[in-house]
Amino acid sequence: MISKDLRISTAEYNIMKKKIAILGSTGSIGTQALEVINKLNDKFEVIAISAGNNINLLSKQIVEYKPEYVCVKTKEDCNTLNKKFPNVNVMFGDEGLLKIADLKEIDILLVAVSGKTGLIPTIRAIKNKKDIALANKETLVMAGDIVMSLARENNVKILPVDSEHSAIFQCINNEKNVKHLIITASGGPFLKSAYEEMEHADINETLSHPRWNMGKKITVDSATLMNKGLEVIEAHHLFNFKYEDIKVVIHPQSYVHSAVEYTDGSIIAQIGIPSMHIPIQYALTYPERYEGIETESFDFIKAGKLEFFKPDYEKFPSLKLAIEMGKKGGTCTVCMNAANEEAVFAFLDKKIKFLDIYKITKQISDNYISIPNPTIEQILDEDEKVRIQTKNLITKYKENI
Repeated sequence: MISKDLRISTAEYNIMKKKIAILGSTGSIGTQALEVINKLNDKFEVIAISAGNNINLLSKQIVEYKPEYVCVKTKEDCNTLNKKFPNVNVMFGDEGLLKIADLKEIDILLVAVSGKTGLIPTIRAIKNKKDIALANKETLVMAGDIVMSLARENNVKILPVDSEHSAIFQCINNEKNVKHLIITASGGPFLKSAYEEMEHADINETLSHPRWNMGKKITVDSATLMNKGLEVIEAHHLFNFKYEDIKVVIHPQSYVHSAVEYTDGSIIAQIGIPSMHIPIQYALTYPERYEGIETESFDFIKAGKLEFFKPDYEKFPSLKLAIEMGKKGGTCTVCMNAANEEAVFAFLDKKIKFLDIYKITKQISDNYISIPNPTIEQILDEDEKVRIQTKNLITKYKENI
């Protein structure tokens, strides 16, 4: 018999759970986050989820996780779900995302949407003093100074979900004693390809990442190594490090997720199998660790050898461009990010060639005049202007296909 003092009612038990909202629940990170929550179902309660166009999967998630709030992209989908789930508060558009960010009952917001969509809800949640599990690169690439300043002012944790930043986060004990951050990169599907082969690369080849299962946009960025450049910019803001003190190393096996070099010469690395479940779980459970969804452990013997190479900046110039724009500061990263994103979408739509992604991004970036210390409004305005310019330039490239 259980002592009366030790009994916990259902209501009291639910209060003990960490209440989570997920922006982008049907994407790669969102679905894997829900898999983590399934494994740790006594630790979390899903309060709100949002999705874009994948309404079928979203409907299944509503049935399984029973969120109180749901946000979709269009009013039409909102009306459809309202009829299907009359007991759920269904919202739509950017306003719906902001309403989720305003929810008082949530403890942590997982921002797993892609593009600039995640920026404003993240800022709103920070102002509401909610911790952020961040899987949206654009938030820091576009407005890193503003976001990190707000996080400090509101005593909010920005918990990185990217495997590389999670690795650095786990390795840093005292930033004052750190000499370098070392970010690893698999090298993508074209690591061993000749430049001429990349010129004729099709979509299927580009999306055939050797190690990670990710969304299409980020997979293309991994193929150009732009993704690693964006991660350098993120690391600069997350950990307040100079660009000169952040190194990129090609590591094809993807076992060393990143490392930290201390001033005494010691290097501490975070090692594990290539699985996004692990960094997602750590961001959600921080500072605690629990037995996770992955049953496979990293085996040093089976791994055999670990290889490391210097990045080829001539073959993958997008990496160099991203770091250069990060160093320039202001809205340069807004420009570069918007131009690259539009070029990637154009490639996926078969409007331009693979190598045109860099050429277009470079051309737009070279002609850009930056705004120093921009406001959020200026950042969003510049983003929109650059996208229009990039789409016009893409039309010219398309004529040459």
